[in-house]
Amino acid sequence: MGFTKMGPFVKWAGGKTQLLEKLHDRVPNKYGTYYEPFIGGGALMLHERPQSAIISDVNEQLINVYRQLQTEPRSVIRAVNKIDEHPCDKEYYLQMREEYNRKISNHELDAECAGLMIWINKHCFNGLYRVNGKGLFNVPYNNKQSGKSIDEVNLMSIGYYLKNAKVEILCQDFEEICQGVKSGDFVYFDSPYIPVSKTADFTDYTKDGFSYEDHVRLAELFKRLDSAGAKVMLSNHDVPLVYELYQGFRIENVDVKRFINSDASKREGKEVIITNYEV
Repeated sequence: MGFTKMGPFVKWAGGKTQLLEKLHDRVPNKYGTYYEPFIGGGALMLHERPQSAIISDVNEQLINVYRQLQTEPRSVIRAVNKIDEHPCDKEYYLQMREEYNRKISNHELDAECAGLMIWINKHCFNGLYRVNGKGLFNVPYNNKQSGKSIDEVNLMSIGYYLKNAKVEILCQDFEEICQGVKSGDFVYFDSPYIPVSKTADFTDYTKDGFSYEDHVRLAELFKRLDSAGAKVMLSNHDVPLVYELYQGFRIENVDVKRFINSDASKREGKEVIITNYEV
């Protein structure tokens, strides 16, 4: 099976599909291992298809999907198609959400859990991933009743890539995954973004959150990787704190639309792409 064009299997807050060309233009022509410690929907990795990669995320359910696709994509596809056999309404959505949370509680990281996550992502409000204090998924139904929940060719292509390239899939803190970064490796950070308004919270879609201290820790890691000779790229909101944390590095502004914001007036915004190298 050859490659077809691949894209994210989930809609993810902060997803990089619309920034993709700008990010692609700034990826180094040559690098060793590709690192992405906040993989999310994986838009950039799936576009670049590095032959040696280490990816990670603290969202265990998301990482389970990547691992299941790497080992047995057909089982994930069958799991989603089975859920799709029943017409979706609010009652069915809540039933599937309850089953998903049962698997989370029991730590059942299998193809069925991966299928449930993908399906729920398509049928929950705005594609949000939000959990309560116990780590259970609590996003309401989006009233979408019909249509297939997956692109089977895309999932098979992702599975083929993950299996045939040298891709290590971890569920670790971003500092841990970067311990093995060497000179000439490429690291892309798409961390939870710094809030635009002062009233917004430093928060992530995991129960642990991503704090101000985490952003400072990330900036320190960026500097250490720079000193070690790695090529590093990071995207974030265009806010004063970013300029403070990444002073001395190349910071470029880009315009974006934020489709995931329920307030239409806040769907236009500016982001930055930060690199420690000339493109």
